Amino acid sequence: MKKILIILCCFFIFPFKCLAISADKAVVMDINSGRVLYDLNSHEPQLIASITKIMTCLVTIMYSDLDKIVVTDEEILKAYGSSVYLEVGEEIKLKDLLYGLMLRSGNDSAVAIAKTVAGSVDSFVYLMNEYAQTIGMKDTKFVNPHGLDENGIGNYSTAYDMALLTRIAMHNPTFKEIFGTTHYEASSNLKKYTWEGKNKMFQIYKYTTGGKTGYTDAAHKTLVSTASKDNKDLVIVTLTDPDDFNDHKSLYETYFNKYEAVKTLDKATFKVDDSYYENVDFYIKNDYYALVTNEEKKALKVNIILYKYDNVIDNIKIGEAQVMLNDTMLHSESIYAKKINTEEKTKKLSFWEKFIRWFKKW
Repeated sequence: MKKILIILCCFFIFPFKCLAISADKAVVMDINSGRVLYDLNSHEPQLIASITKIMTCLVTIMYSDLDKIVVTDEEILKAYGSSVYLEVGEEIKLKDLLYGLMLRSGNDSAVAIAKTVAGSVDSFVYLMNEYAQTIGMKDTKFVNPHGLDENGIGNYSTAYDMALLTRIAMHNPTFKEIFGTTHYEASSNLKKYTWEGKNKMFQIYKYTTGGKTGYTDAAHKTLVSTASKDNKDLVIVTLTDPDDFNDHKSLYETYFNKYEAVKTLDKATFKVDDSYYENVDFYIKNDYYALVTNEEKKALKVNIILYKYDNVIDNIKIGEAQVMLNDTMLHSESIYAKKINTEEKTKKLSFWEKFIRWFKKW
């Protein structure tokens, strides 16, 4: 009995975390707002292994024609570890190599891609670091396009920076398609390929939309994954995590249950009451769902900011609808204008609005 009392006392004095994962570093981020929902040493840099290839893939999409034919040379022979087994002199479409890069984590693909896009591996790495700085990856340094490391020298980043990168990448339709592919077939002038993805999240969690695995002896297991459920879109990054797939599943289940997607902007019903523009309709192009807890709902609001123009042309950006959670902006959606003539506007008025206008004239 005394032992039971001692154990119970320990729970109250030294409470255990309700959510236990195996990772040294982790982050759960809302893709739509960039809001961090869970943080475990997420700003501590370390070697990241093959999740590097998320940046390699995105930079390639941004800077090159994916229909370009890649001709491989002897430099691919320097790539060891995971491979798609390219041969010297092989001719294959750049887009196909991106699937080999992401599904099979081909280090030879990474080298061939880098040389094709930038002329050399070093020049491609420069583009990777330049883009990392542009989007605010403050604790990241790339030295190669594949993630291999030797004697502690390799690509360093943080769970937060990799979540930030993936959040941005997921807004690129081509990246999103590649990231979410589990099976791909390709062919070159020498042979045909059939690639199955290494990301087991697709098998163990049905809401998974993408992912990239990584491993080296120094970095240990690293994993980036994305999932969507009920208008909630999350990205999770774990570093040095021996049980990464199960940890990701557990984190998704926890935070999908904890947060609700509240529709704060509806493009079908969007309306602005403004006396400055009398003959102008306002519209937005996208709906927006804010990810909040039940307690946070009352702190949500939408600020409407309109620019003051003397002349308005159709479809000009005329302001912003800012979704706020207390003093934090979760999202900014562009507001556009469309001129309407007086007769059209009168037709859209409700009975009471027409009556009030008639009464004022009378």
